[in-house]
Amino acid sequence: MPHIPLDENLPGITGILNYRPDTALPIRQLTHLLLRGDSTLSQGERELIATVVSHGNECKFCTAAHTAAADVLLGEKVTAGKVKNDLANAPVSEKMKALLTIAKAVQVSGKNVTTQMVEKARTSVATDLEIHDTVLISALFSLYNGVVDGLASVTPTDPAFYERLAIILKDKGYLPSENRYAGLKTS
Repeated sequence: MPHIPLDENLPGITGILNYRPDTALPIRQLTHLLLRGDSTLSQGERELIATVVSHGNECKFCTAAHTAAADVLLGEKVTAGKVKNDLANAPVSEKMKALLTIAKAVQVSGKNVTTQMVEKARTSVATDLEIHDTVLISALFSLYNGVVDGLASVTPTDPAFYERLAIILKDKGYLPSENRYAGLKTS
């Protein structure tokens, strides 16, 4: 049961963002820019960063939501699971492994990012902008994870919910839109 009154039809971060649209808008805009804006990292790769951080923070809602979004954007269901549980053997580039290592460090504390991690990313041809965005996405999702779990938001257990949410995120991104969550309701 959530610690504050949230729309019971909007679980996870969706209800929290709906609760206070004035604070939600700038967060949504930043999230959309980072995860759907122009980047040399694919949208699926950026969702993997959100997935790894949410998994590390043990936020079940965000982990399930961004795993599903990564799966949809990557067109398969193996990679997200591997980066969460076995990064060394995940089917991603060395650059992504280096960036995801940085993401996991930020998830614990920004101070855990080492010069060696950054140099490994650069050696793996990550740009400074990709390193910057990885750190920012990681910090942003740690914030989201803290809000979702700190307010005890409802976390659905049905995988079909997250599959529906992933389609919304793929098609509409992160900005507010009319009837945004109509597709979350079961048929």
